[in-house]
Amino acid sequence: MRFFLNATVLVLLAALGLAGSLTPLGLKDVSLMLRSGYSNEAVQRELTGRHFLGTVDAAGEKTLLQAGASPALITALKTGSFAVPASEQATIKAEAAAKEQRRVAQLEASRKLDTLYQAQQEQKRKTAPAIAAANPGSSIASLVKGDLVASKNGVLRPYLDAEFEKKKLIGLYFSAHWCPPCRKFTPNLVAFYNKNAAAHPDFEILFVSNDKTAPAMEGYMRDQQMPWPAVNYDKVAGNAALLKYAGASIPCLVIVDDAGKVIFDTYAGQSYRGPEAVLNDLDQFFGAKSSSSATQLAKASN
Repeated sequence: MRFFLNATVLVLLAALGLAGSLTPLGLKDVSLMLRSGYSNEAVQRELTGRHFLGTVDAAGEKTLLQAGASPALITALKTGSFAVPASEQATIKAEAAAKEQRRVAQLEASRKLDTLYQAQQEQKRKTAPAIAAANPGSSIASLVKGDLVASKNGVLRPYLDAEFEKKKLIGLYFSAHWCPPCRKFTPNLVAFYNKNAAAHPDFEILFVSNDKTAPAMEGYMRDQQMPWPAVNYDKVAGNAALLKYAGASIPCLVIVDDAGKVIFDTYAGQSYRGPEAVLNDLDQFFGAKSSSSATQLAKASN
């Protein structure tokens, strides 16, 4: 069990850029290692090679004690036994500052992309009435006919129109890899889909990408293991009749019937409910549907 926990911590530290290098450990890193099964001796060996960056105040000492730190380890941290050598401190601080600058730049880039997306969607909403008038009675299947793809073994391949035409309840998922809230929600949607799709064969999700390049969309589908089809990247921008369903921001999940009538929406007017609210709506819908089918079956057998 300890081996498993230690391996898990190494994966977590590697994801933070803390493993596989001589990056100093901080108070949170030491606490995480102790809570995950590392012995005090193992932590001290790690500190000997990587050093400790920071100080231990009263609150920090309490955190370490709760994590299982020994008095000897706490004393060593407080007295600077594992402190970064003075000759390395300037380099460490410069690296930390550069990392923080990259983080801030990434957040700013994400914010700008989201602002741009909202402006684009607002424009689409303004033109939606005219688009709807020009496409009366258009089914969702007809809007994407010949434009569907799916990720198979990490490679995008054409998706059969005939399969999609069988679907009567469709979740239009507007999302993008560059959007952090999207990356956070997508695994939940994948889990929901995998749990419910087999029991409700008339249900389908359709990914409508707002990624900036086709490779970005393909990588997003592959990394998240999206089990549903998507609109071919090159066909998204020109499909105004489909994009009219998108909200002002992403992630946005809109449930429609095969004729395009909205059943559940991430937005309630201009208010953002969030896609999780739509999953709750679907849970209740599927539950009510199953209950109704059971009642009808019971009546038929009497």
